[in-house]
Amino acid sequence: MPVEARAYPRPLPNPEWLGKLTEAILEPDLPIVDSHHHLWDHLGSRYLLDELLADVNSGHNIVATVFIQCGSGYRTSGPEEMRPIGESEFVRAIAEEGDRRDGKTKICAGIVSFADLRRPNVDAVLEGQIAAAGGRFRGIRQIAAYDPAIIGASSYVQPPGLMDDPNFRRGLKRLPAHNLTFEAWIYHPQIKSLTEVARECPDVKIVLNHFGGPLGVGPYKRDEVFPGWRADIKGLSTCPNVYVKLGGLAMIVNAFDFHLAPLPPSSGEMANAWRPYVETCIKNFGANRCMFESNFPVDKGACSFPVLFNAFKRLVSGVSASEKADLFAGTASRFYRLGN
Repeated sequence: MPVEARAYPRPLPNPEWLGKLTEAILEPDLPIVDSHHHLWDHLGSRYLLDELLADVNSGHNIVATVFIQCGSGYRTSGPEEMRPIGESEFVRAIAEEGDRRDGKTKICAGIVSFADLRRPNVDAVLEGQIAAAGGRFRGIRQIAAYDPAIIGASSYVQPPGLMDDPNFRRGLKRLPAHNLTFEAWIYHPQIKSLTEVARECPDVKIVLNHFGGPLGVGPYKRDEVFPGWRADIKGLSTCPNVYVKLGGLAMIVNAFDFHLAPLPPSSGEMANAWRPYVETCIKNFGANRCMFESNFPVDKGACSFPVLFNAFKRLVSGVSASEKADLFAGTASRFYRLGN
């Protein structure tokens, strides 16, 4: 019997609701690179420089951020494959304005946008992206997250089997020639496929987004999914070219449903809920291949920026100082070459 597809639209940020819970900032001097956020002006959800600065200046020591592809600012004319270059132009302008307005945080120090890696002229698109970003371009995200039971949980829906397409793999192998990385946004049933891709493409630096998308909606139950997810994460971690982003679990498809409660979640509540995922990834990948991410404004529908990073700090309160430095800033700085 075919699986019935359902839509899972993300909850929009509600400032009044988020304001019902505030916390003192833990370890306010700890340097942090937010390795994953977006910028857009959607109906009912504006998240541009003003909103980003309000979050990064809300108490934690955010020294830099990395913008990740979300379909913003695409060109409306010219060859179709070149239109995503408009996103890098859009973000570069915001980043340069951020440099003029805020001396503390390097806004969008790294930019990751889109190129269809299946196209035969992908090198020209990559070169165009690099030129448009003004020294900030660091990688490509071509979303592969697909499940027949889920609609509308991502900004771009791929057909099934993207990672198995030989044209995709051919294009992926072109990234190292341009000193670019790859963002892997997938759902947990696809982790094994990503492992195969990573082994076939050992020269491509890959970062797994959002813990690999452990699903908890539709036919998936979180407790039933976890053992298989954990085993697949262990398998993926054997690929030395793969890193992982710790964040994104506040999305509706993960089914923690914090957004449905009368009050926003505390950092302790989030830490308790997410601990098995964080500890599994750090145990298998090591702190030097893990990086925390806000996934804002997507996750802002469920929690505030100060409380989110308090939760991350609670989750790793027992690790060494060097491991903590990697988790919050070092790994992302190295992966995205933020020092140069």
